[in-house]
Amino acid sequence: MSDAALLQVLDALADGALHSGETLAKEFNISRAALAKRIDHLRDWGVQIAAQAGAGYRLAAPLERLDAVRIRSVLAPAARTTQVDVVPSTDSTNTQLLAADTTRDPQMLFAERQTAGRGRRGRDWVSPFGANLYGSIGYTFAAWPPRITTLPLAMAVAIARVIESAGLPEVVIKWPNDLHIDGQKLAGILMETRGEAGGACRVVVGVGLNVGLSSAQAVAITQPWTSLAAALAARGRPVPSRNTLAALLVSELVAALGHFAQHGFAPFAAEWKRRDVLAGQAVRVEADTPLNGTAHGIDDDGGLVIQTESGRQVVHAGDVSVRAA
Repeated sequence: MSDAALLQVLDALADGALHSGETLAKEFNISRAALAKRIDHLRDWGVQIAAQAGAGYRLAAPLERLDAVRIRSVLAPAARTTQVDVVPSTDSTNTQLLAADTTRDPQMLFAERQTAGRGRRGRDWVSPFGANLYGSIGYTFAAWPPRITTLPLAMAVAIARVIESAGLPEVVIKWPNDLHIDGQKLAGILMETRGEAGGACRVVVGVGLNVGLSSAQAVAITQPWTSLAAALAARGRPVPSRNTLAALLVSELVAALGHFAQHGFAPFAAEWKRRDVLAGQAVRVEADTPLNGTAHGIDDDGGLVIQTESGRQVVHAGDVSVRAA
């Protein structure tokens, strides 16, 4: 069954109202049985569709699909040369951009759904259709930037700026680049690099931002999480459109990558420090050798500084959790 056929049905249901199965079947010139199969396929995509006997179908919530033209039309001036594409479904936006033509950089790819979304340390990223933002940007530096290990931290600051613009200035960063609100994860970043010493350096930065993720869609998530919609609702603030958020994301990423190319981590350091949720906390690092201590910010290479009983140590990889007092 083609994506186009499924998207026709989804667009007909997008307003969140109840739609008669008979009317939908007539609209698409298909049988009621064929319509039911399309509904089942959409559910396989992670779309929440309720069926009411004798009445029809409705989405659990209205759905705004991403539109590349709309996104490009509201980009910040400095980002308007960025190629922006949207696909209904892909394995992973990072995987696709790693294989893409680098002459199109900077380029941003959004997917409404990922079948093999990836997070840090090989984890899956839960990616139901239309619930969140899943996107990756491909960017080529003319040469390897100094201390490129700090780039993921700079990207976290860029995403924090997007979330603040969306109405949540309270957003914080959990080393190295997870975005949290109210003690729960809201967004994550996966950065991958390609290049050879002495030559150009290409990065692909993948971002997953929970926008309208529901509990039913998130059953596979094993850590505390929240969504932009939930955090904003708790504060009585409106939720921006997904296309507006996507444009903000592209604009901030392009600006941040450009600033990093010219100035390194310096333009981001103060904001990183202000948003550092681990600073001064008793933490445990799960790595090859577990480590307990107190977090004291980051070093010049972006490593997490831990003061332990045996002295100062710097961690460059691992899962960090705050220890109970």
